[in-house]
Amino acid sequence: MSPKPQDNIPVVHVTEDQEVQGSLNNSSSVGNLSNNLKLNGFINNGFVTDCPAQTDKNDQTKDLELREKKNAKNSSSTVAVPDPSGKPEKPIVDFDDLLPHVGEFGRYQKILFLLMIPFAFFVAFVYFAQIFITITPEQHWCWIPELEHLSVEERRALAIPVHFEHGTEFDDGTASYSKCSMYAVNYTEVLANNIKKADPSWPTQPCQHGWEYNFTDVPYRTAATDLEWVCENAYLATLSQSIFFVGAIVGGLLFGWIADRYGRIPALAGCNVVGFAAGVATAFSTSFLQFAFYRFLVGFAFDNCFTMMYILVLEYVGPKWRTFVANMSIALFFTTASCALPWIAYYLADWKMFTIVTSAPLALAILTPLLVPESARWLVSQGKVDKAICILKKFEKINKKTVEPKVYQDFTDSCIRLQEEEAANNNHSVLDLFKTPRLRNITLLLIVIWMAISLVFDGHVRNVGSLGLDLFFTFTVAAATELPADTFLTLTLDRWGRRWLACGTMVASGVFSLLATTVPVGAYSATLAILGRFSVNISYNIGLQYAAELLPTVVRAQGVAFIHIMGYVASIVAPFVVYLSNISVSLPLIVLGVLGIIGGLLSLLLPETLGHDLPQTLADGEEFGRGQKIWDFPCLTKKIDGDDDDRIDDLPVERFTRIASKNSIGASLRASTRGELRSSMLNRSIRSRVSVRSQNRAEQNQMTGVECV
Repeated sequence: MSPKPQDNIPVVHVTEDQEVQGSLNNSSSVGNLSNNLKLNGFINNGFVTDCPAQTDKNDQTKDLELREKKNAKNSSSTVAVPDPSGKPEKPIVDFDDLLPHVGEFGRYQKILFLLMIPFAFFVAFVYFAQIFITITPEQHWCWIPELEHLSVEERRALAIPVHFEHGTEFDDGTASYSKCSMYAVNYTEVLANNIKKADPSWPTQPCQHGWEYNFTDVPYRTAATDLEWVCENAYLATLSQSIFFVGAIVGGLLFGWIADRYGRIPALAGCNVVGFAAGVATAFSTSFLQFAFYRFLVGFAFDNCFTMMYILVLEYVGPKWRTFVANMSIALFFTTASCALPWIAYYLADWKMFTIVTSAPLALAILTPLLVPESARWLVSQGKVDKAICILKKFEKINKKTVEPKVYQDFTDSCIRLQEEEAANNNHSVLDLFKTPRLRNITLLLIVIWMAISLVFDGHVRNVGSLGLDLFFTFTVAAATELPADTFLTLTLDRWGRRWLACGTMVASGVFSLLATTVPVGAYSATLAILGRFSVNISYNIGLQYAAELLPTVVRAQGVAFIHIMGYVASIVAPFVVYLSNISVSLPLIVLGVLGIIGGLLSLLLPETLGHDLPQTLADGEEFGRGQKIWDFPCLTKKIDGDDDDRIDDLPVERFTRIASKNSIGASLRASTRGELRSSMLNRSIRSRVSVRSQNRAEQNQMTGVECV
């Protein structure tokens, strides 16, 4: 390759964070760089023009030439030391750079992967158990003490009014006994007169002595039947489920603070212990207030009881294994627990025992500190680098690896540097997402779309009892769709992109839900509703990952957490959407269908992230996706060829460098978000790609006798 005019610019190891000797004190420097410029190296080729000049073009050119000369004078201090194979050695500046040395998916990581199993069961039990605790049998009617010696059919014929749907008694109407009223007569006199069938002209009144139930579809007494949450109190079961999600919001904030202040392991163990204590206490509830309070506390454990373990394990797994671990832990462990749960309830046939059995295992979380290491990223963020190194040495030992002391020393030095840089740039908040118009629109779209996804997902989960089939079988089949959904997503997400896949699956969920209302209640409607659940499963797994990729690094963790909480707010409404089935069986599916279609279409207004360099600063976030068209599809996008890559690499190094981008490398040393670690785009960082290019350039320069600096 013939030298370009810029070939006189020293080639710098882009993953190193070395301070350039010779301060640059020109106040008109490009991008308003600080006096003591540090080459951070996280170069974003997608935004080479987002560093606005402070002076005119001629001044910029002179300034760049001055910088190039100074860099050339100091080139001897940044010579890359080649390894024995002749390739420049990659410096250890990042947690992910260290993982290959201690093992990316060795024996210890496999042990941690298996230790995710109980936590996956915990979150499934916490999330879904209340469905089987508060389910109300379809048929119930007033209890008449004076008639208890009669058979069920005789009692109903004598005391319960009959309603006819779609007609009357004389034109093939469908008869059903009233659930909430009884005849207001003296039943002692009725029996004395040997009357066997009620007179429809008798006056009626609400139930006076409670209810009795047909336990054919739900073969056990539940909290709803014991506490009589039927008729005018039927909304209490729905309200208790919404209160559970209020607890999830409070618990997320509380244990999130504990995780940041005291560590991930104390927060993980603490939320599970709270879930255990409140879950067991639920079994002894004697009133709605007691039940609601305990479910509020159980909500503290929801999501936290698994997500913290999920993120912690993904942090210790090498980037190339994270997609497998992220998807398979959900597809295998969570799906298995979800499918097993209804049959545990069916076998025990006692809601109190079921509550205890599904809550007691959470107490095992007290063993977490003995089995699971603390997050090394969190330790680094707290300045406890030595403790992080001790944990990594444990990985080295169990994985039977040998790591040179210099590797740990380089990592320690890098951690100290990056921690100082993050402290200097740690002045951003989630409110920054709303200060500029384009980034504000993206953030609001992410919130609305995630709320729609959360509501539709939770609505499908809780609506299985209204599909006209056996509750336990239908729930099992619907829960099993998580496995093919995750498998499908793994195969397509990095080929088809985020935007159109999110749109397609959400719209498909909405269409299937609406179609389910056009066929008779039963097998056909249930099949279509389950297909809607399958589709929204895919959307759900895309959602947070998409948000993590679209939000700038400097506010990513706060932004994703805020969006997640807004999803809980939407989930508070979901039980009331399902409650609409008391008015019409079709209403919940209509609402879920419309929301699914709207949420899917709104996804098209978001930028695509696949194949694009992701935003690091707020300025990047404001400019990200500008110029993309709504019909752009990653599969049809022309890829940049090698010559284009070379032209990008040949641009002046400092032209790409931005002070704020220091957070991008530091992001891998702090605690990561769930969506961040699932994201192949974030795992496959630009830093790695540029580093490879620099190594290739170094090899070429060595072959042509050019010194690589």
